[in-house]
Amino acid sequence: MSDINQLAIATIRLLAVDAVAQANSGHPGAPLGLAPAAHAVWKEMKFNPKNPSWINRDRFVLSNGHACALLYAMLHLYGFDLSLEDLKQFRQLNSKTPGHPEAHEIPGVEVTTGPLGQGISNAVGLALAQKQFAATYNKDDITVSDNYTYVFLGDGCLQEGVASEASSLAGHLQLNNLIAFWDDNKISIDGNTNVAFTEDVIERYQAYGWHTIEVADGDHDLDAISRAIKEAKSVNKPTLVRLTTIIGYGSLAQGTHGVHGAPLKADDIKQLKEKNGFDPSKTFHVPQEVYDYYNSLAAKNQELEKEWNASLEQYKSKYPEQGAELARRLNGELPKDWESALPTYTPADKPLATRKLSEMLLSKVIPVVPEIIGGSADLTGSNLTRTTDMVDFQNPSTGLGDYSGRYIRYGVREHGMGAIMNGIAAFGANYKNYGGTFLNFVSYAAGAVRLSALSHMPVTWVATHDSIGLGEDGPTHQPIETLAHFRATPNLSVWRPADGNEVSAAYKSAIESKTTPHIIALTRQNLPQLEGSSIEAAGKGGYTLVSKDSPDVIIVASGSEVSLAVDASKKLESEGFKAGVVSLPDFLTFDQQPQDYRLSVLPDGVPIVSVEVMSSFGWSNYSHQQFGLNRFGASGKAEDLYKFFEFTPEGVAERAVKTIQFYKGKPITSPLNRAF
Repeated sequence: MSDINQLAIATIRLLAVDAVAQANSGHPGAPLGLAPAAHAVWKEMKFNPKNPSWINRDRFVLSNGHACALLYAMLHLYGFDLSLEDLKQFRQLNSKTPGHPEAHEIPGVEVTTGPLGQGISNAVGLALAQKQFAATYNKDDITVSDNYTYVFLGDGCLQEGVASEASSLAGHLQLNNLIAFWDDNKISIDGNTNVAFTEDVIERYQAYGWHTIEVADGDHDLDAISRAIKEAKSVNKPTLVRLTTIIGYGSLAQGTHGVHGAPLKADDIKQLKEKNGFDPSKTFHVPQEVYDYYNSLAAKNQELEKEWNASLEQYKSKYPEQGAELARRLNGELPKDWESALPTYTPADKPLATRKLSEMLLSKVIPVVPEIIGGSADLTGSNLTRTTDMVDFQNPSTGLGDYSGRYIRYGVREHGMGAIMNGIAAFGANYKNYGGTFLNFVSYAAGAVRLSALSHMPVTWVATHDSIGLGEDGPTHQPIETLAHFRATPNLSVWRPADGNEVSAAYKSAIESKTTPHIIALTRQNLPQLEGSSIEAAGKGGYTLVSKDSPDVIIVASGSEVSLAVDASKKLESEGFKAGVVSLPDFLTFDQQPQDYRLSVLPDGVPIVSVEVMSSFGWSNYSHQQFGLNRFGASGKAEDLYKFFEFTPEGVAERAVKTIQFYKGKPITSPLNRAF
């Protein structure tokens, strides 16, 4: 190992140790063990620290995100917008160096990692997107995309089920642009991994269809790591490199779980610095020759981007139509007037399930928005997520499709699908990707959904079979609490459209979104096209569907219960009551509207009752009384279930009358009016 390599690795290690020590919080063990690998891998990568969003950069994902002091050190040393002062603010409030990497906050961080297993699964999405992007735009004479995704992951990531789901699919798809490094240090929080994790990981990944390589001395053998990368790039499979390392290398506590998640003691830091030839009285010290060395590597990469930019201009000239499309996507713009493809409906149109309306919309929109790709967790025929002219995304050698295909067969892997979708969104190129499953099974992917919202990944869940209306499959499949859970998640748009116009509004919101993921909950049963609905009105998240002068009551509902509320309003009118109806397809979008608009929909002075055939939790923000289903469902025909649970015009009307009577003569303030 050359002197500059040794000095650079020591600098990485000590920056990480100092950051954790100053914060008195964090994980020094993995950075100490992985510093040589980080040094060796980043030397092989192409990226431009001055332009972190360059589309053809190699991606680096730290799946074991607790080791982020290592990542922050690398970003700083290579000249990303992360200063030494930022490192000193590690894990402090409002710093650019949070306790786990956050993609939308820190330049050079590709995905938000923390919950183990998510990062490697995101990396599968990054690699998948690159393959699709390259197959769509590369030409024999001009290469637009040829980057790789590199991942560091630990034993914890390998134990999480989501990693298994995603890795299995990556092997099937033969994503040979994915190179993962397993930090095999045999230590987790509970101690030695032999207490719970003794499977043969290498054989498991070989069974998934991965190529595997073993580096016996990950603490020193930089040449072996470089050879592993070269070998990985020569095979037609994703690669898992087993790096045997010593956690906390060089520390007095090396090789023990004690060095995993606690700062090193002062005497340990002192001996570590002395051992590496650093002055123990100095903290956050970076020798100038280390800066110079990494700057020289970054400069070479900047030249690569300049060459790529020249190729892109040549591409635009030689292939003007695709070049213009490519430029538009790289600018984050949608095709001009794309929204004219959104279907519109009138009450004269026949009743249809909103899942069918979703399929019809996709068949219109996908041909005009090439950045839309999607798939389903083995429920294509139920989710109706694949249009007739879509090609499957598959390795061409399988004969099942090709890499330019826009439909992904995720298999029965909801959680893996969600995490992969986040990776696709993180790739860039304006990808608008969706995944289908039953609404109830989006819960399987709750970890990935939460990270979508946290990291501002605008993915879309096509969540069909949205209520007891799915019928005979019974309570195991009928979502009750699901919408309440996801509506409570910050920065998550949860749509439950009531007809075709509202389906179009939901997709318009999802496709135009740059920072907010969407769940679109869709029915199995047919619903009528509503009088008074429109894309524009529904686009506000909530609107008055049936207006009454001085109403006695307002019924607010979503999805399949909106038409039920309309029928109840008619029944109430025959009984001498005036009942307005409000459709509220998306709480988040409605909450973002001006207060005066919101109060025009749900005003003071009128009692409001909500109707939704699932948990009533959360509806008190929009109604005074709630008619919901606060128990699990039942197995039976949909129409029988609605009658059994009294979700009928009569049942709704009865509760509306009770609401009118309860509030009669009392001052009524809109639930929207609050002190704060």
